[in-house]
Amino acid sequence: MKKRFFVTGTDTDAGKTFVTAGLLAAAKRACVRSLGLKPIAAGAQEVDGALRNEDGLLIQQASSVVLPYEQVNPVVFAQPIAPHIAAMQENRLITASRLEGFIKGALLTPHEFALVEGAGGWRVPLNDRELLSDVAKLLGFPVILVVNMKLGCLNHAILTAESIARDGLPLAGWVANTGPEKMPYYDENLETLKAMLSAPLLGTLSWCQDEKVSQNQFDKLFLAL
Repeated sequence: MKKRFFVTGTDTDAGKTFVTAGLLAAAKRACVRSLGLKPIAAGAQEVDGALRNEDGLLIQQASSVVLPYEQVNPVVFAQPIAPHIAAMQENRLITASRLEGFIKGALLTPHEFALVEGAGGWRVPLNDRELLSDVAKLLGFPVILVVNMKLGCLNHAILTAESIARDGLPLAGWVANTGPEKMPYYDENLETLKAMLSAPLLGTLSWCQDEKVSQNQFDKLFLAL
């Protein structure tokens, strides 16, 4: 049975790609056929005449199922700004149904485990009517929430979890991710979220962890899904 999840975060730079790539690498170590998708990304460099987003490349490289970059990240903008603004500047219309089509086309490739990573947070606009969360609703996959453990994370995490539930999607679990400096009263904030979020805490991570420690954490996280 295939396992598929949508990965979202409490905000931009919460660690979605860190978690997505780490889980895909864990799946590869477990000899599970895995693929990751970043359907829309803003912020890219030109490589051999084509735009390439750093997150999209990381996800492509971490996947055990090899897909062309254009399938991993079908919609990419050069400027690191809100996707709907980037689309307006380039006179392009991005719709939820179009992104759904790209994703489902890529998922026709044989696999056992798939992650679809969002952009920014849950309620990121695609155009003047639709949000990226509309794509998640069309897919219907369980959601993994990456919480950026910093001041304000309680509000961001609780509101995001409420929005996911309101959209009728199951929250498979959440991941606590820490930056270079641990926030004040980290343990107390973690315990508050464990008490207030209905989904399980899948794992606690940090960008600053030793690589071997990080691998072990992701292996445990993968097994928890």
